[in-house]
Amino acid sequence: MSDNNQPKTNNEQLSTNFETLAIRTQTERSQFDEHSTPLYLTSSFVFEDAEDMRASFAEEKSKNLYSRFSNPNVTEFTDKIVKMEGAEAGYAFATGMAAIYSTFATLLNAGDHIVSCQSVFGSTHTLFTKYFPKWNIETTYFKAEDSENVEKYIQPNTKILYLETPTNPAIEVLDLEFFGQIAKKHNLIFIVDNCFATPYLQQPIKYGADIVVHSATKLIDGQGRVLGGVAVGREDLIREIYLFARNTGPAMSPFNAWVLSKSLETLAIRVEKHCENALKVAEFLESHPNVELTKYPFLPSHPSYEIAKKQMKLGGNIVAFEIKGGIEGGRNFLDKIKMCSLSANLGDTRTIVTHPASTTHSKLSDEERNEVGITAGLVRCSVGLENVEDIIADLKQALD
Repeated sequence: MSDNNQPKTNNEQLSTNFETLAIRTQTERSQFDEHSTPLYLTSSFVFEDAEDMRASFAEEKSKNLYSRFSNPNVTEFTDKIVKMEGAEAGYAFATGMAAIYSTFATLLNAGDHIVSCQSVFGSTHTLFTKYFPKWNIETTYFKAEDSENVEKYIQPNTKILYLETPTNPAIEVLDLEFFGQIAKKHNLIFIVDNCFATPYLQQPIKYGADIVVHSATKLIDGQGRVLGGVAVGREDLIREIYLFARNTGPAMSPFNAWVLSKSLETLAIRVEKHCENALKVAEFLESHPNVELTKYPFLPSHPSYEIAKKQMKLGGNIVAFEIKGGIEGGRNFLDKIKMCSLSANLGDTRTIVTHPASTTHSKLSDEERNEVGITAGLVRCSVGLENVEDIIADLKQALD
């Protein structure tokens, strides 16, 4: 969180280029002159005297107080994401869902209304439909193909416009520039989940987003090791999110922040290769006779291909495809997989295949799954960094 309680990081940048920011944004060196940032595994920090302690808690000084508020490792990670996204401030959380929940819980009051794209992550959908209504907060969904009519869903009490793009797991791409203009016109807080794209492929703030959220568990970590989430954006909004989180306790751990900050150093080069592999996998799947439909943002057949090319550097690492045979076809496919992992995670170095209808979204009704674009035979493939010929060979034998 970029406020008066934050420790200092090395902000003397040699460049504004993405890769350099990811590597050279570091916590100030200690008296030991370490080259790589050390771990700060401490719950609390000490003060010189009573006045130092008073001034620090009064936010008259920039100092760490308690690791639930800030920690050098967490600050370094957060500062990197802030710079990568072109944001003003940020706060890091224990998980991606902690980031999403805390952001909404901070900014919404009873009686407020959300307008959201229909294809959203399962736990986000559960927040919108099961928990927020308990506090008289309602959500109206719009379909991606009905984006141009989104204004008809805006009510006098609408406060937030929320998008995932690309969406999970339907891989729909929504026009950030268009929605940024709608949010500004109606004075809405525009929030974008940028998890699938990462800051390397897409920066929603350029198109008017007020807050960008990530599950850092995915491509930001990139190796399936730790959990994490982050929200970055307008300083006034992040300040409120920070105060909420400071009192409710969903802070990121110093160890996870240290791992994630090191991961960001290789984000660009990893994501480049993920995308290269994913495009080849998508092209293979599109040509396979047992696949009815393949969705990948940088396939010319994707309905929002031109939008994806406009706002994304590359197409990401997630490919969605529809297997013939419905739910049983999806299960049979998973049973035949040999090399690829069967897991609910994504954005890993290892290729992962998931059948949402029988796993991640199985608790939704058929109607709810259809509403968020999850058909019975839909498979989500998180394409990894193995040799792409090996990935395709495994998918082929399972499909054949």
